[in-house]
Amino acid sequence: MSNEIANIIQSLPSIVETGLDEDTLAVAGNAVMGNKRISIKGRVFRKIVSGKEQSVNTDNHMNVIFVKLSHDASRTFYSSTYKEGSKVSPVCWSADSKVPSPDVSNPCASSCSECPNSVKGSGQGGQGTACKLSWRTAVVLANDPEGDVYQLVLPATSAFGKEENGRWPFRPYIQMLANNNVSAGSVVTKMQFDINSPVPRLLFSPVEAVPPQYREAIKRQGKTPAAENAIKLTVYKTDGGDEGEAPPSEPVRREAKREDTQQVSDASEVIKRWAKK
Repeated sequence: MSNEIANIIQSLPSIVETGLDEDTLAVAGNAVMGNKRISIKGRVFRKIVSGKEQSVNTDNHMNVIFVKLSHDASRTFYSSTYKEGSKVSPVCWSADSKVPSPDVSNPCASSCSECPNSVKGSGQGGQGTACKLSWRTAVVLANDPEGDVYQLVLPATSAFGKEENGRWPFRPYIQMLANNNVSAGSVVTKMQFDINSPVPRLLFSPVEAVPPQYREAIKRQGKTPAAENAIKLTVYKTDGGDEGEAPPSEPVRREAKREDTQQVSDASEVIKRWAKK
């Protein structure tokens, strides 16, 4: 942050309290948001900021408050085995796990329910499904409810299943809260690793009510651009036909096509010819 803008904000802090207006966001793009997320890689909680690991919490649990939830699970299908860190593309994806997204070039099926890749046993080695389910959420840390909003993407193993000794996978947990007339953003939630699972898997349980003084802040957090971006499925696209899921909430990037490059080259030649006249 430059000294000038820092001094302006310090002189009148209220100018940042209302967030960014639509015009500023439209021109700045999603890149204005320093994407922050919580990863569960390796059964530890990792804070990732703009794609870089900032800190690691080796505790078996973490307390958070849900501020916004995607209304549906999403799906992504890769034609080859996904390799971490690579931009291998899903060939088909769905933001609601019901039908392929409109921008999928060649959908595998007209609906996810009819797709052979969503059938149990279609996954590698006959395990799970080839088309992977996940659920996108936005959370704040329970000890910093007015602080940063983090994206938390839950794999199917953490999103679906049954109660286990007062702990639930994500969707059954939200259903349990709803059955008790409690909203997800009204309670502090403990997310805890299942030590019996061969893959990183989270289970959830309520800890306490969100203190009254923070309830309005939680509502505001759920309306921020960071929260809105956290629950969106964003797909990375290249011109070779490869399409891959981008780092969560990052904008879609498109490389220049060959014909575009040729046009730029031709334009340069025209300018040179004009200069000679």
